Amino acid sequence: MSSQEKNLANRYVSDLKRYGVSQSQFPNVLRAMVPITLSGIFLALTAIFVAWSQDSFGQEWLIVAVAAVVGGYMALNIGANDVANNMGPAVGGKVLTVIAAVLIAAVCESAGAILAGGDVVKTVSKGIISPGTSIGVSQFRDLMLSALFAAALWINLATILSAPVSTTHSIVGGVLGGGIAASGFALINWITMAQIAASWVISPVFGAACAAAILFFIKKRILNVENRLEAARFWVPVLIALMASAFTAYMAMKGLKKIWSPSLVEIVAYSGAAFLVAYLASRPAVAARTMKLQNRKKDIYGLFDAPLIAGAALLSFAHGANDVANAVGPLAAIVSTVQDHSGIASQVSIPLWVMVVGAIGISFGLGLFGPKLIRVVGQKITRLNSPRAFSVALSAAITVLIATSLGLPVSSTHIAVGAVFGVGFLREFLENPNKRTLRPGHKLNETAEDAFNSLGFRSVRKLVRRRFALSIAAAWFITVPASALLAATLYWLLRLL
Repeated sequence: MSSQEKNLANRYVSDLKRYGVSQSQFPNVLRAMVPITLSGIFLALTAIFVAWSQDSFGQEWLIVAVAAVVGGYMALNIGANDVANNMGPAVGGKVLTVIAAVLIAAVCESAGAILAGGDVVKTVSKGIISPGTSIGVSQFRDLMLSALFAAALWINLATILSAPVSTTHSIVGGVLGGGIAASGFALINWITMAQIAASWVISPVFGAACAAAILFFIKKRILNVENRLEAARFWVPVLIALMASAFTAYMAMKGLKKIWSPSLVEIVAYSGAAFLVAYLASRPAVAARTMKLQNRKKDIYGLFDAPLIAGAALLSFAHGANDVANAVGPLAAIVSTVQDHSGIASQVSIPLWVMVVGAIGISFGLGLFGPKLIRVVGQKITRLNSPRAFSVALSAAITVLIATSLGLPVSSTHIAVGAVFGVGFLREFLENPNKRTLRPGHKLNETAEDAFNSLGFRSVRKLVRRRFALSIAAAWFITVPASALLAATLYWLLRLL
């Protein structure tokens, strides 16, 4: 066979190999197209609903339809990226499967968004900028639309790259960039921005400290005592009761305020009753289960499974109440300018259908795209088990509930990731109490051979992945300027059109 014939034969072989590879990738392409197609159907149905209801929007129904589609797109991305922070610890602790976590989060996220999301929506849509008389209605609509679309695009890119970024940072950066493009720096409400920026710092620090304190308590009172079973019988029902009490107080103050406005005395009374009921109900159940366990740490871990699931559900409810604002806050602002023809209203009325679009979009995004980042958050930073994951979930829930009560659009990403780091660094601290005395240079050796061997001695166990911490910090740092620049560009394009 001549060299030309050999080259021709090799080319045919290479073509066959390329064809085989392309055919093997075809099922993967189909699997990837299914969630994209379902997402497209959801956005199309959202647009059809607005078009069907155009009588209530008048001639400006088209801008509402476009804004609703972009808001739904943003909600999908929030579900794909941000909700992973809520269920990641439970999955990483091997308490919930990914499917179970998605189902629980979908229900709780939707409930929190519809029942308790109103106040934070007003903060995001009306608090970051102060339009006044320096900007017209048309400019305000373009500003909000560009901010929403820019944030959604950035989060979509981050999700593709498996980076858990802050959706709150994204939308705040988008509103900031669009506001500056619309009317300069004077349009920005810097007092509100300062409060939001402060919450970005406070959130991870408080989340880390709270998670570390809860885990430290569990270790000292339950896991590291001589009789673990007896300690668990006493303290686990107390932790369950505390969680029930906190959830009751939140629902009384925020979740049900549209139909019920209790006084402070009533809130305290109902929270105390919830604590008592939960304690009395869980105490015999925990006691019965401990009768079948041995006095080992791994056996005790299972007692935290049910509280962890409840904590993850509580966190998802709070996340739905807090972060639905990122999806529908600008949408609600646009709708208010259409329904109130007097201009930009000082108070935003949140239509129910707007909240439903955000709730359904977050649930769809979680179910279709969320499992990827759930695994990232639950496994990449530090190793989790039930008590550690419980501490993370409860700490993140408490922090989000406090922020939601204050009407601050804090970052659930910062809170959850900060809580995971708090747990990891507490583990390092407890397992390496005397770092200086353990260094090889401070250790006396019997012989020269022992001295050489001690050079390989690991004085400190690293239980937190620092490199992953750096990548997360880089993503957090880039999010605000990237979304702001993208929003400013989109705003200028909209004004040209």
